Amino acid sequence: MKAKYAINLSKGLTFFFILLLMFVYQNFTLGPWVYLALHGTYGFLWLLKDRIFPDKQWEQQVSIPQGIFIFILVNFYWIAPFILISSGTVPPLPLVAVAISLNIFGVFLHFVSDAQKYYTLKYQKGLITEGFFARCRNTNYLGEILIYSAFAMLTQHWFPFLILGGFISMIFIPNMLKKDLSLSRYSEFDDYKNRSGLLLPKLFFIKNNSGVSNQNSV
Repeated sequence: MKAKYAINLSKGLTFFFILLLMFVYQNFTLGPWVYLALHGTYGFLWLLKDRIFPDKQWEQQVSIPQGIFIFILVNFYWIAPFILISSGTVPPLPLVAVAISLNIFGVFLHFVSDAQKYYTLKYQKGLITEGFFARCRNTNYLGEILIYSAFAMLTQHWFPFLILGGFISMIFIPNMLKKDLSLSRYSEFDDYKNRSGLLLPKLFFIKNNSGVSNQNSV
């Protein structure tokens, strides 16, 4: 089986899992509805994204036990809605507004940069050094972090942030470094690396006396 099957199953069930929690705990307040709209919709959008421009790394074959492990691992993200709905916590409106804005911005970065990567590499192999990847080498991961940060904010609890930190340190960053190692085979990679950030974009650059650009990440 492909690794994406376990991931897609989790993404597709997220909406129904959150809705089930709302019925089990009879919690139909603002927070759960907003969370359902954001995280549930994100799950469906992920399935649509996989259909239109799939991520090559999730096409790899895995054993059934590995697939089960991936499914369980991804479902750690379900702890956030469980905490929110079971606790009965009602997030204040300003926090809801910030979370929605952060989520929209994250979905934009994640999906559009993935689309750029997919269609660029489909027709031309090599480094992608423009558009969403001009100043950041992993705009898609940055978007995903913003998405799950928004979900964690709604819970007003530290544990979802800890889970996100675990994914960042044990999965996202290793994948980003592995990608850098793979791209280093291109002669122009060193120049590209100097003017782009691993995760945060390098927005400003200053030319020194030797004409070499020094850039700061923001």
